[in-house]
Amino acid sequence: MDISTALAFAAAFLVFAVSPGPDNMTIVARTISNGAASGIAYGAGTVVGILIFLTLAAFGLSILAAEMGTLMSVLRYAGAAYLVWIGIRLWTAEPVLPAAQPIADRRGLFAMFMTGVALNLGNPKMPLFYVALLPNMVGPSITLQQVLVLAAVILAVEIFVVGGHVILASRARRLLRSPHIVRRVNRSAGGVMVGAGIAVAASR
Repeated sequence: MDISTALAFAAAFLVFAVSPGPDNMTIVARTISNGAASGIAYGAGTVVGILIFLTLAAFGLSILAAEMGTLMSVLRYAGAAYLVWIGIRLWTAEPVLPAAQPIADRRGLFAMFMTGVALNLGNPKMPLFYVALLPNMVGPSITLQQVLVLAAVILAVEIFVVGGHVILASRARRLLRSPHIVRRVNRSAGGVMVGAGIAVAASR
C-alpha cells in the first residue's frame, strides 16, 4: 500500500471517528463523571470492535457480519441498555467532588471496555463502512501487510480522537469544585449516557 492510499484512508477514517455520535459522547461523559481511566477503557473497547471488523473485512466476512442481524441486535441492545443504566445511576447519584471519588476498580473498567466492544460489534454502520471503503482503497483483495498498515492507521487516528476527548473532558472535570456543580454535571452526563443508549438502540 502506497503512502497516498494510507493517507486517504486515514482522512476518511478520521472523519468517521470524529463525527458526533454515541461513542464520543460516552467517552466524554464517562471521563467527566468517573475520570480519564473510565473514558479510556470505553475508548479502547471501541477500538477493539473496529479492529475486529477490519479483520472480518480482510477475510471477506464483512458481508456475513452485516447479515448476522440477530447477534448484532443482541449486542447493540445489551450495550444500549447498559449505557441507559449507567446514565440513570449518574442522574440519581449523590454529588461527590472528584478529589473524594474512589478510583474505578478493574471490574468497572472492564465492564466499560466490553460495552465499547459490544456496541461497535453491534453497530450496523460498521460493516457498511468497510464494504464501501476498502474495495476502493485496496482493490478486490487485501494482503496481510495492507491489513497491518490499515490497523496502524486506525490505532493512530483513534489514539488522537479518544485522547483528545479524554484530555478535554479531564480539564472540564477539574472545574468541579462544589457539590452543586457536580450534581448538575452528573445529571448532564447521565442525560447524555441515556441519550447515547437510546440512539444506539434506535440505530439501523
